[in-house]
Amino acid sequence: MAIKPRKVVIIGAGNVGVHCGLSLAFHGQADEIVFIDVDKPKAHSQAMDLDDSLSFLNQRVSVRDGEYDECKDADVVVISAGRARRPGETRTDMMEGCIRVMNSIVDPIVESGFQGFLINISNPADIMTDYIAKKTGYPKSRVLGTGTSLDSGRLQRFLSNATGVDRNSIHAYVMGEHGESQMIPYSNITIGGKKLLDLMKRYPDTYGRLDLQVIADGVKTAGQDIIKGKGCTEFGIGMALCDLVKAIFHDEKRVMVVSAYLNGEYGQEGLYAGVPAVIGRNGVEEIVEIEMTEDEMAAFAASCEAMKGFIEIADKHL
Repeated sequence: MAIKPRKVVIIGAGNVGVHCGLSLAFHGQADEIVFIDVDKPKAHSQAMDLDDSLSFLNQRVSVRDGEYDECKDADVVVISAGRARRPGETRTDMMEGCIRVMNSIVDPIVESGFQGFLINISNPADIMTDYIAKKTGYPKSRVLGTGTSLDSGRLQRFLSNATGVDRNSIHAYVMGEHGESQMIPYSNITIGGKKLLDLMKRYPDTYGRLDLQVIADGVKTAGQDIIKGKGCTEFGIGMALCDLVKAIFHDEKRVMVVSAYLNGEYGQEGLYAGVPAVIGRNGVEEIVEIEMTEDEMAAFAASCEAMKGFIEIADKHL
């Protein structure tokens, strides 16, 4: 019996798409990586450049550029197409342009006969993931976005820097929109298994000095701060995508923060939002409903309401 290689098609060969491919190749999470871009010479050159690096890896990976027919037998298609966010620009400011890009690529994906998992990175992430799901008609469990996964990683970094505790010992989520209205359920953050809020009460001279609002603001603007200095973000999202693909390919049943479709969870219905979910061989297998305070639930609801207005605008383009 032939063993099927794990194939990932990445649409968009810019900084983000290439670092997704780089992370997948270096961590051995794909056997075939195909880049598709409207700029065909760029896609070809990116593929060749990445292919050159594979001589120094222990695992074998096939990297090439191609056309949309490559999606037919792909296990995962990653959408990272669109322009980079400009300094001072919100993710929702990019919506109209991103919709035009989505309209040019979603139909060819569907027409290819693709039946795998569709992962969206393009901003505004949650709104575009919702738009793609509606336009393709694919099962909601197979269409997901990276959402607030990167924001959650940034939150771990901020808390680690502030406390001196290794980030791998910090369990924390950012939820809602991957954008301006995102929220942090601080009541659920644990450090070494102990609740952060309890630690702040017990140790007023150390943990108690944490300014949670400053941390939340820093996490929210982290992407823009990076863009101001180098013009884009790329490394973090590449690793976040690789981690998500790994959970699917290895059926890890791991709880991860992704942009997933809500169907009554958290009192929300009919939209994609960043929430913890069980990720395995069937994609989004379960939405994990964590307990939140009334204020946190209100903040999450407000984030969802903010996105619904943009979703209504996006839906006019369907």
